[in-house]
Amino acid sequence: MAARLTLVHLKGEAELERKEAVLFEKQPDQIVRCLVQIGVDVLICGAISQALQLMLEKAGIKVVAHICGEINAVIAAYRSGGLNRPEFIMPGCREQRLGGVGGMPQCKRSKSARQGR
Repeated sequence: MAARLTLVHLKGEAELERKEAVLFEKQPDQIVRCLVQIGVDVLICGAISQALQLMLEKAGIKVVAHICGEINAVIAAYRSGGLNRPEFIMPGCREQRLGGVGGMPQCKRSKSARQGR
C-alpha cells in the first residue's frame, strides 16, 4: 500500500476538503486501524493485497481496487459513478465475478511473471 494518501471529504456532490496524508504504518492491522481512526469510508487504490482489502472491508471501509489515473480525473469519475470505465482500470485487470473473493477485480499476470522471469 502506498505511504501517501489523498484524503477527500465529500458531501453529496460537493468536495469540502482535500489534503495529503502520510501513512507510516506497515502492518495490515495497523493500516486498518489508522484509516478507521481518520474516518476513511472509501479507499480508492491501485494495487492492494487481498488480505488487506478483506480486513478493510471487514472494518467497514469500502475498497475500490485496481484503479489508475490522474487524481482529479479519478475523483471526478468516482463522484459520477464512472470508475468502471476502461481508462481507470489498471492494465491487466478485469472485473471477475466468479472465482474471486467477494467479486473483487482480479489481475492477469503476464506469462513471464507467472514463470518468474
